[in-house]
Amino acid sequence: MEIQSIADKIHLTKDDLELYGNYKAKIHLDKIEHLKNEKNGHLILVTSINPTPAGEGKSTVSVGLADALTHIGKSTILALREPSLGPTMGMKGGAAGGGYAQVVPMEDINLHFTGDLHALTTANNALAAFIDNHMYQGNELQIDPDNVSWKRALDLNDRALRQVKVGLGGKTNGIPREDGFDITVASEMMAVLCLSASIEDLKARLRQIVVAENTKGEPVTVEDLKVEGALALLLKDALQPNLVQTIEHTPVFVHGGPFANIAHGCNSLLATSTALKLADYTVTEAGFGADLGAEKFLDIKVPHLKKAPDAVVIVVTIRALKMHGGVALKDLQKENVEAVKRGFVHLEKHLQNMQRYGLPAIVAINEFSSDTKNEEALLSQLLKEKGVPAARTSVWQNGSQGGIELAEKVVDLIETTEPSFMPLYPASFTIEEKINKIVKEIYGGAGVSFSKKARQQMNQFAKRGWDHLPICIAKTQYSLSDDPEKLGCPKDFTISVREFVPKLGAGFIVALTGKVLTMPGLPKQPAALKMDILETGEITGLF
Repeated sequence: MEIQSIADKIHLTKDDLELYGNYKAKIHLDKIEHLKNEKNGHLILVTSINPTPAGEGKSTVSVGLADALTHIGKSTILALREPSLGPTMGMKGGAAGGGYAQVVPMEDINLHFTGDLHALTTANNALAAFIDNHMYQGNELQIDPDNVSWKRALDLNDRALRQVKVGLGGKTNGIPREDGFDITVASEMMAVLCLSASIEDLKARLRQIVVAENTKGEPVTVEDLKVEGALALLLKDALQPNLVQTIEHTPVFVHGGPFANIAHGCNSLLATSTALKLADYTVTEAGFGADLGAEKFLDIKVPHLKKAPDAVVIVVTIRALKMHGGVALKDLQKENVEAVKRGFVHLEKHLQNMQRYGLPAIVAINEFSSDTKNEEALLSQLLKEKGVPAARTSVWQNGSQGGIELAEKVVDLIETTEPSFMPLYPASFTIEEKINKIVKEIYGGAGVSFSKKARQQMNQFAKRGWDHLPICIAKTQYSLSDDPEKLGCPKDFTISVREFVPKLGAGFIVALTGKVLTMPGLPKQPAALKMDILETGEITGLF
């Protein structure tokens, strides 16, 4: 279906859109501004247990749920993140759903789409060039070359760029210094775009970005460099949300793509808030497990969105529960009821966390052909004993028909339950108090250990008045702890914070834990090896 027909469903005219061919469009910011006083619809947050190599299908369930809501007569918009080329060509694959629960045009969305990722990469690296040029041209701000914190970016997995040296080759090539690359989706530029409410807000956030320290140890910002206007210019089109559709023609906003294990893991504020104005039900997802994406959605995004979810859907598979219950990947095809029971404590922890926020939750059991009747019966029994509503989904195989039970139960949950959202911590908490709150209450850990550098940074940030900001913890997505090998529901573990990265433009402080990296590497057999384009133009191997 051509994109204007999709736009018509949500009352967007051709004047509200900037078309990118027949099947993609951007929504003009002036239309979004005109909608701001409209009433919000209901918000459904889709999250999951900690991911495993067995796959949970969170994006697929999100797509299927949106289609199923449309099928039962509900005005619905799906709001998702844009895929990064890093995981698309690496190990994880794309992020447009799958099977009969898919967002199209899938190939475009997983590749260059409307150029948002390229604009962000360009803006990020333009800022890096402005910093190096300022130092080369006399360094009026007295930037300390050894204390430049702003990194360059690339939207690919390239471990060779984690630490580099720039400015080599003589005086005409700049000032030699150590540098590094983040993957674009983990950059502050991405977070700034995703949390900006307008062009003016974007410029205000850009001004606040801290890029370095001067020789006196004082922060240097984009405002000091006077380049926020140029950066905003590079991002003006990228700030507009993208409109596409599912296979079943449900409208979808795909916009912004911060990693949830490194950044805040939610699609853009503008996409979600606009969807809430245009539809009765907005389905959105937060990256990875509820300990990362959902926590950051609720503690970082919700205060800006000014709207908490009306219901939370936690996606689970029996396969993943068995892995969290100690079963090896190669043995998941075999029935193992005891492993399901052992792994259930992991799901139970995520359920407790969502209830801690005062939000009604429902479990979506994403079906796989390897599930057995005994395993299914046990999981249903355990959920019933806990008084948790649940629904089986088969949207990958059956599209909206496989999600009708879930859609009906989600609607019933929203209509019969009143959320009483409770943030995890107040802004007045210190950085240490906020991190301890997340670790102890959300992860189930015993405490936090801080490196000497992290301790020094906390003291410094408090003196600078930055400690009121929320915390964005960067850790492994595979475990509730910062050790990817600790599956299930580990106890008495300590989270190790090695350093902090202040992201004042985004409006949060990043805590780097364990061995988490801001530039991933490629696996031994990257997904790119299976990709090709035929003489006919048909793309193969992209998923």
